[in-house]
Amino acid sequence: MNTKKMNSSFNQKNHPHRRYNPLLDEWILVSPQRAKRPWQGQTEKTSEEQLPAHDPDCYLCSGNVRVNGEKNPDYNGVYVFDNDFGSLMKDEVDFSEQPSDFFTLKPERGINRVICFSENHSLTLPEMEVDDIKKVVDVWQNQYKELGALDYINHVQIFENKGQVMGCSNPHPHGQIWAQSSIPSSVLKTQENLKKYFDEKGKSLLEDYVKKELEINERIILENEDFVALIPFWAIWPYETMIVSKRKIENLIEFSEGEKLSLASILKDLTTKYDNLFEVSFPYSAGIHQSPTDGKPHQEWHFHMHFYPPLLRSAEVKKFMVGYEMLAEPQRDITPEQSAEILKGLSNIHYKL
Repeated sequence: MNTKKMNSSFNQKNHPHRRYNPLLDEWILVSPQRAKRPWQGQTEKTSEEQLPAHDPDCYLCSGNVRVNGEKNPDYNGVYVFDNDFGSLMKDEVDFSEQPSDFFTLKPERGINRVICFSENHSLTLPEMEVDDIKKVVDVWQNQYKELGALDYINHVQIFENKGQVMGCSNPHPHGQIWAQSSIPSSVLKTQENLKKYFDEKGKSLLEDYVKKELEINERIILENEDFVALIPFWAIWPYETMIVSKRKIENLIEFSEGEKLSLASILKDLTTKYDNLFEVSFPYSAGIHQSPTDGKPHQEWHFHMHFYPPLLRSAEVKKFMVGYEMLAEPQRDITPEQSAEILKGLSNIHYKL
């Protein structure tokens, strides 16, 4: 008896396939047929408690005393301070590098800062006004310039962890900056691939990529005069997105006032869509990738911002990176095109309004 299966035509919506990420020179596995499987695994607890505008027990609220005994000023708007429990230290130490085959290390200097987005403890980015988010972008720009001017700082990483499921220990609206003497591994890998493309083509990889995405219009979520928000073709997380400047901007210093306002606007709209997806304050890790501050020319760089949310099917079910993902390569079930269609169809008006 002939048991050979008949070949069927490939369909990316139904058949497993791999996709290439040109930013990291890596592949991911997409398994769309697995999205139909029943879920009997872990579910996350969700809480939509009404937070007060000011919490007397919050270390980040204006006028409160932090755990180290320092008192926050009665700030209004954005407030920045050095992290009381920073992962990096400013101090320079004496060190004689000892060559080793397996045990190489070197000291790392740096500065960690916290950016409170608002004095209002109850707000998150999607619930803030565009003009107030623009003030956050102003501070990002100023901090990148200030920290990057220090002779021992070669990279400034601006990011936000939102939600308990992402390890955020305080619900007050805030982000962080880690400025350090080395260029981190993932950023360096991105830089190498951006430079390879720029050296070969004389153009920005992300500028060409965004033009193609706009032509195809399958993964575009939002677009305004200066920025595009999309789900990358190679996205790993179920609702991973990326905001990319239309103009080839290397870093925040080059932003015009209009571009900062455009970034604030698309940030509000994208995070609003996230919240509307499952009608919950949507958790994510988000961060900016831009040129290093090492004093070298970086024509290859093109400003972009990544959003990595963990939620998969609902507010209670998240994507786990385990087993195959840890041992082999990243894998996703729902396709980027399906995710883009879902997010694009959501309202830009927050569900609480």
